[in-house]
Amino acid sequence: MSLIVQKFGGTSVADVEKIRAAARKAIRAQREGHRVVLVVSAMGKNTDGLLQLASEVSENPPAREMDMLLSTGEQVSVALVAMAIHELGARAVSLTGGQIGMKTDNSFSRARIQSISTERIERLLDQGNIVVAAGFQGTDDDLNITTLGRGGSDTTAVALAAVLGADSCEIYTDVDGIYTTDPRRLPEARRVEVISYDEMLELASLGAGVMHNRSIEFAKKFGVPIHVRSSFSDTSGTMIVAEPESTSQPVSGAAMTADEARVTVLGVPDVPGKSYQVFSAIAERKIAVDMVVQNVGKAGRADISFTVPRGELTATLQAVESVMDEVGADGLTHDDQVSKVSVVGMNMASQTNVAARMFRALADASVNIQMITTSEIKISTLVARSDATLALRAVHDAFSLHQKPSDAKTWSQIKAERGERADVDALVSRLRNDALEALTLTGISVTDHQARITLHGVPDYPGIAADMFETIGAAGIFVDMIVQGYDGEDAATSVSFTVDADDLAKSLEVAREIYKQHQMRDVQGTGDIAKVTVSGIGLRSHTNVATKLFHELAESDINVEMINTSELQVNAVIDAKFASTAAERLKVAFAPALH
Repeated sequence: MSLIVQKFGGTSVADVEKIRAAARKAIRAQREGHRVVLVVSAMGKNTDGLLQLASEVSENPPAREMDMLLSTGEQVSVALVAMAIHELGARAVSLTGGQIGMKTDNSFSRARIQSISTERIERLLDQGNIVVAAGFQGTDDDLNITTLGRGGSDTTAVALAAVLGADSCEIYTDVDGIYTTDPRRLPEARRVEVISYDEMLELASLGAGVMHNRSIEFAKKFGVPIHVRSSFSDTSGTMIVAEPESTSQPVSGAAMTADEARVTVLGVPDVPGKSYQVFSAIAERKIAVDMVVQNVGKAGRADISFTVPRGELTATLQAVESVMDEVGADGLTHDDQVSKVSVVGMNMASQTNVAARMFRALADASVNIQMITTSEIKISTLVARSDATLALRAVHDAFSLHQKPSDAKTWSQIKAERGERADVDALVSRLRNDALEALTLTGISVTDHQARITLHGVPDYPGIAADMFETIGAAGIFVDMIVQGYDGEDAATSVSFTVDADDLAKSLEVAREIYKQHQMRDVQGTGDIAKVTVSGIGLRSHTNVATKLFHELAESDINVEMINTSELQVNAVIDAKFASTAAERLKVAFAPALH
């Protein structure tokens, strides 16, 4: 008999009628022949109310007691949903996180799942019950109640679907699927029928609030199909699976992260180990760094810029200030009036001029770009917060995201092409032997035969990036990494990009044209570089991955010349002669996480 995990968020169980509606959906699925596990969040604004109570009692409540308090919201919900199922003529048993056998570490308020014992759930299902499980919570080895962080019920649901070998995980929420961007910001946003795990991971990390990013990590790691649906209608929703909706459209979604803050460490000595010193201090406070830009140094100094959530700015500044003397940096600046606007797409890497199209759209909207980072499936730009919505609309329009691609596929078509989910038993066996939320790396690789071009003194006004990369594209040059950061002089920026080494001479020629046209300060080009890449699942939620990479390179006396990061990769550009040493050292350091 097939098994379905259904998850209902707080707005979907906010009152008695909605609780009854959730109960009816579970009963309907059971009567259609499925075994059903129902994961439930706290009712409506219940968690906010508990947080307010805690703040009235204590200015700095202990983290353990906060988890004890917040976990009660889900316990209320599961009991009421189980009662509603009984009242409607079916059988149900409600279980807390501890009762479903969810073991976590002891990181209160942001605990990670280590294991789930499924025996009790399976026994109750075999007896004909609908199991109503509390989301968001578990227990550690000392039986303390722990919580997974806001949005953690998604992670509970997908983790249960994984360990139980469920056929699918249905996420019921107050929206009817995943959109090309937030429809509350852009009414023209289009609901997509299918989106890939990788695209959804990037969008979730960029502020698309429909899904918790850790839940997508679980789904990608263990091949769980996720069906995002409306609690209030029978709209078909969106499937999150391995494959993208289209194989031709370069961009599948756009996102805006409104509340960002930029931190720039100025004049960092351009020698091995300095990036490690900066980011290890931040990682110790478990702050998730987002955009990271380290551009090519000049006169023995480089600037490192990165973004963090605006609410983490004070803690981040304290962390960096604590190591400024040790690092030997010249200064520290920050700006909390910035937002990040990004585009994401699985097909981006195989198509040219995607970055130029995005930059031209922003230039035409008179939006200035302050920072740029790119990966194989994402381009992110930092803009003034006042320009953020304008920028989002500009890039959404530039890639015609409101229109359905001509080759768009449905979940049924994808499933028919690839067959049913493969080897569930093997996946479940692996789950029971691994720590569930352990970092999972899919590879450590070296891209050699690379060259780098750097333009210093790039004027900081709209249109420059568009002009640059349109000119480069017109010359037939394929660009890999793009990094734009602060230059530290004259309110200008510096832009570096990497190309195949065979394109170095042509790229330098084009760069000199750009340099003269825009009266920049300097242009540099060099071959003999390589890109070292750590790829995997959980790179953002495991805040020490980049730090560990920097540490291992520093220990080998290897200097990092450029950095960029994404949800799926951490990239560092280094001298090519050290590439093999770097790869071997990283493979040893990350061996427990490599699969």
